[in-house]
This record gives sequence, structure tokens and C-alpha cells, in this order.
Amino acid sequence: AVCQKLGLKPATLSTQIVQRDRHAEFMTTLAVIASSIDRWATEFRHLQRTEVLEVEEYFGEGQKGSSAMPHKRNPITSERLSGLARVIRGNSMVALENVALWHERDISHSSAERIILPDSCILLDFMLFELRNLVERLQVYPERMRQNLEVTKGLYFSQSILLALTRAGAERKTAYEAVQRAAMKTWKGEGSFAENVKAEPEITAKLSAEEIDRLCSLDVHFQHVDETFKALGLD
Repeated sequence: AVCQKLGLKPATLSTQIVQRDRHAEFMTTLAVIASSIDRWATEFRHLQRTEVLEVEEYFGEGQKGSSAMPHKRNPITSERLSGLARVIRGNSMVALENVALWHERDISHSSAERIILPDSCILLDFMLFELRNLVERLQVYPERMRQNLEVTKGLYFSQSILLALTRAGAERKTAYEAVQRAAMKTWKGEGSFAENVKAEPEITAKLSAEEIDRLCSLDVHFQHVDETFKALGLD
């Protein structure tokens, strides 16, 4: 009854044991899911760094971030998820090692599977639960995101300008060099990127000041945001 509920059927072909490739496939699937959780957790950890601080894990009153440094607010849940993902990835390697068995009747896999199969399933369930709680209580700071963007003085618009120039008929190498010159001036603190772009004759010969302002706007990057959320089922 349990096997029917889980959709499990007898192996079409088997010897004294069932081939372990299906077990390895199951374990590697768990490892991929754990790695996806790790990707989220790693991004949250980066975004919570003091010099970035665009998002932050929920930090309750009286919670301690460090036993030695009272000011710290460590991303403990994200760090925990990254660490546990390594355990499941390691367990998947054990499952792969279990595929090759002596004369198709070796039972050396059994002792390892008694650990990796239940532990990995329970662990992944815990990780998914933790990730959901983390996301639901995540503190998001849009103004800090804007401040971080403004630090670059618009340098991230360089690709938009380059593509617009090539669409307008500019030779790509020439366009690239002109945009790069404007960007390097901005890197040196000599005005904003948009200002330096407008000072490049090879750029203004193809793009008007109004078009440059439009391309150096966040609206260009947000134009498909609604479609993106809809594709994720978040509309």
C-alpha cells in the first residue's frame, strides 16, 4: 500500500539486489535541490554584508549575532542552509559510489544507504522549511539598493548605450571604444556616465541627448519586470 501511494513499482530486471542507479538519481536530485537553496542562501549572505545591506535576515529582539561582538547581526539561517547543502551533496557522492557493486550481489551499499537516504530526505525537508521562513520574514531595503546603484554614477547603463549605438548603425568596435572612454572618466570621478556619454562626439552623432537620458534610466531595466513576475507565477 505504501509503495502504491508513492508510485513505486517492482524492478523490471534485478538480481539479488536492485540496481543502485535509481537510488543515485534520487540522491542527486536531492543534491540539486539543496544546491538551489544554497544559491539563494549565498545571495542573501552577500546582500546582508555591511557594505551592501540590501536585504537582511529577520533579527528578533534579544537575539544574539555574536557572543564576542554585540553589534553583529549574522545571517545565521543562510549560513546554516549553505552548510547543510554541502552535507546533501556529499551524500549524493556516496550514492554514486554505491552504483558499482561486485557481481551485482554485493551489499556494501546497504550500510551507507541506511544513513544517507533518511538523513538527506529529512534534512532537505528541514532546509525547505527554513528557506520559506527566511524569505517570508526577509527585511528588504529598496532605498539602500538605490544608493548602491547611485555609487556607480550610472556605469551600469554602458551596455544599453552600446547596443543603442549598434542599432543606430555605429560600427561596434568604434561604439565600444567611445562608451568605454566615457565609462573610464566616470570611474575616475569625472562626472556621471550620462554626462560623459553626451561629451563623446561619436556617440552624440548617433544618439540625441533625450535618447541618452532615456537609456540611462532604470525604466529601461524595469520594462519587463511585470512579465518576469508573471512567468514566476507571482502576478
